Amino acid sequence: MKLKLKQTIEEMKKRLFLIPVIALMCLATMTMGAKEKKNNDGKRQVQVYGVAFYNLENLFDTINNNGKYDLEFSPAGARQWDGKKYWSKINNLADVITHMTSPTTPNGPAIIGVSEIENKSVLDDLVKAVDKKLMAEGRATWNLQVVHHDSPDRRGVDVGCLYNPRQFRFLDVTNTTLRIPNYESFRTRDQMCVTGILGGDTVSIIVNHWPSRLGGQEQSSYLREAAGDLSKAIADSLWRIRPNQGVIVMGDLNDDPQDKSCAVALGAKKNIDDVTPHGFYNPWWKILDKGIGTLAYKGQWNLFDQIIVSGTLLKRNGANVYYNNAKVNNFDFLRDTEGQRQGYPKRTFSAGVWLDGYSDHYPTEIFLVKERK
Repeated sequence: MKLKLKQTIEEMKKRLFLIPVIALMCLATMTMGAKEKKNNDGKRQVQVYGVAFYNLENLFDTINNNGKYDLEFSPAGARQWDGKKYWSKINNLADVITHMTSPTTPNGPAIIGVSEIENKSVLDDLVKAVDKKLMAEGRATWNLQVVHHDSPDRRGVDVGCLYNPRQFRFLDVTNTTLRIPNYESFRTRDQMCVTGILGGDTVSIIVNHWPSRLGGQEQSSYLREAAGDLSKAIADSLWRIRPNQGVIVMGDLNDDPQDKSCAVALGAKKNIDDVTPHGFYNPWWKILDKGIGTLAYKGQWNLFDQIIVSGTLLKRNGANVYYNNAKVNNFDFLRDTEGQRQGYPKRTFSAGVWLDGYSDHYPTEIFLVKERK
C-alpha cells in the first residue's frame, strides 16, 4: 500500500512538472504561429506603396491667359517661355518621376501630389512624357491619371494629384478654399482632398500649397496656421464618417516641421509614440534635424515639402496599411554643380537665366506597407 502511494505521489510530481513544460511548449507553438509570414529567404511578405510629393516650380504652359498672372511665362514675357523651354521642362520633370522607384516599388509611387502647376493640360503633357520615357527604356507604362482643380490663387497656380490606377482606386475629390477673416481679398491655393482605396483600405490625401512667407516668416505665419487648421478640420470631417480611415496631409507647406502651422495648428508630432489615432505624425522633423532638406534659402536648408501621416496609418495603432519610412529624393542629377547654388536643387531659372533644370525643390516620398496574409 505504501509502495503504491509512493508511486502515485511520484507520478503526480511528474505530471505537475510536465504541466508548465507542456504549457510552455503550447505557448511557443502559438507564438510561432503568430509570427509574420515570411518568404523562403526569411523576409516578410509585404506590399509597399510609395506616396510622393513634388513642387514642380512654375509649370506654366506657353499661352498667356487673360486674367492670370502668367505673362511672364509666355514667349513675349520676361522668361521668353517658348515651346523649347516648356517641353524641356516637361521632359526633365518626367525624368525625375521615372526615377522614383525602389526594389520594393519598381512601378513608382502609387500617388504623387504636385504643386505650382498652371492647369490640367500641363499635367496631361507630363504623364504622357512619363510613359514615353518608360517605353523608351523598355519598361511598362504607369498610365498615371490626373486629378486637377482650378484654384482662385492670384498667380494662377494650383495643386494636383497623379495616381497609378493599378495601385490606387480613385473614389472622389473635394476642394476647400482657405478664407481669412477680415481679409476679403486674400487668394491662395485650395486644399484638394483625394479619397480612394490603397491596399484595400480607404485613404484620403489632402494636397496643399500653403501661403508663402511673403512679408516675412513671422508676419505671415498666421496665414499658414490657418491653413493648418483647415487641413485638420478636413481630416476631422473625414473621421466623423469613417473613424478608422487613413489621412495624409502633404504639400509645400512653406514652413518647417517645428513651425506653428505644422506642430501646433495641424498638431503633427515629432515622436511617433505621442500620436493618437486622430493625430498626426511628422517624420520630416527628425530628417531636418539631420541637416537634410528639400530647398535652400540663404545657405540654409528648409524642409517645406512634407508628407504627414495620421495616427490611423501607424502600426502601433492597429493600421492594416501603415507608415514605414520616408526619404528626400535628392538624386545626384537634380543638384546644381556650379556657382553659389552648388549642391542645391537645380532650378529652371536663376537670376533670370534659363538653367534648363528641374525645380527649386526636391521631391519627397513616404512608404506605406500592407502585410500579405
